[in-house]
Formats: sequence, C-alpha cells, structure tokens
Amino acid sequence: MTVALMWEAKAADGRGKDLLAWARAQDLPRAPLRRETFSAPEERVLVITWWDAPYAADLPELPPPPPDLAARAPHRWRFESLGTED
Repeated sequence: MTVALMWEAKAADGRGKDLLAWARAQDLPRAPLRRETFSAPEERVLVITWWDAPYAADLPELPPPPPDLAARAPHRWRFESLGTED
C-alpha cells in the first residue's frame, strides 16, 4: 500500500522564502519513496511524502516550523493511494 503524508504551512508575513528553505532542509529519519515540495500564493508551502506502508504505520513527518517562520501551526493529512488513472 502507498500512503501519502501532506504537510502544509502558511508563512509569517514576508517569510515565504525562508519557510520554503526551512522545509526543504528538513531531513527525515528515513527516506520516503518520493518527496515533493510545492509553493502557493499567500506564502504557503506544501510537502508531500509517499511511503510504502500500511495506512496506520508510524511514519516520520516534518516537524512544526519555528514560530517566527509560520503564521499558524501546519496542517497535516494522510491519504491512501487508490492508484493512477491514464
């Protein structure tokens, strides 16, 4: 089974590039199958990691960013892959 973990944070005013750099620099205790980082308007940063694991597995996640970088606590979601469509 493939599980995707999503981590999304909104940067403090003017700190979008700093939050993005911080998120990219975070090492996880073990490597996911894939890791992708996104940005969006309003200085939002999204990181998705894919894992070959059961849905309820204990998987490493990005920590909360330092308070001076974030406008709020990050949002986190967990999804089970249902496959791809052509």
